[in-house]
Amino acid sequence: MIDPVIQQLKGKLIVSCQAYMGEPLRHPETMAQMARACELGGAGGIRCQGLSDISAIKGRTEVPVVGIWKEGHEGVYITPTLRHARACVAAGADIVAVDATDRPRPDGKTLEDTVRPLKEEGVLVMADCATIEDIRHAFAIGCDIASTTLSHPGAAIDCGMADGPDVALVRQATTEFPDKPVICEGRVHTPADAKAAMDAGAWAVVVGTAITHPTSITSWFVEAVEG
Repeated sequence: MIDPVIQQLKGKLIVSCQAYMGEPLRHPETMAQMARACELGGAGGIRCQGLSDISAIKGRTEVPVVGIWKEGHEGVYITPTLRHARACVAAGADIVAVDATDRPRPDGKTLEDTVRPLKEEGVLVMADCATIEDIRHAFAIGCDIASTTLSHPGAAIDCGMADGPDVALVRQATTEFPDKPVICEGRVHTPADAKAAMDAGAWAVVVGTAITHPTSITSWFVEAVEG
């Protein structure tokens, strides 16, 4: 049975509204304004980072909010522990996304150790995956959504416009799990990229950098103009 909140995301665009520390847009109110602008443009959901941003965006928008809490820059840093996940819920996240790879976690617990209590508490969990094995494991332990978030190396802002999404992984996952919500996230830089992901069977598509990171978008145009 698919939860109504997740059902609401089917066939929709989810916009990731995040700004990194030290960047000009790094402020919860700015992210909330960005999220509201995306909602007005038709976004069916918002993904955001940090407790202040989750709270601000939840108060400004009416679409489902996928919350994460990034801590650190290497290894497992996307909502790395149960404590981080519960804090995202308390801040207002409708869905909490967690790193679903098999890498060691800062608290020494397994992914299942983190997901099980969340599911017992009625939390909707999105698994940020790198491989088909991650996706299989995530669904096996009860995650509600699997996403291709981590199937590419490096930070999103370091990708060029020509770097496309992992459509092959989306197609493999949706073929293997035709009734499960598999979301395409990562390097979706153009409407054509988004359509390719949907054509591959994605439940929904997450776009971040190409909509909400003006520094990256500007650099793409500068590269084209200046060669």
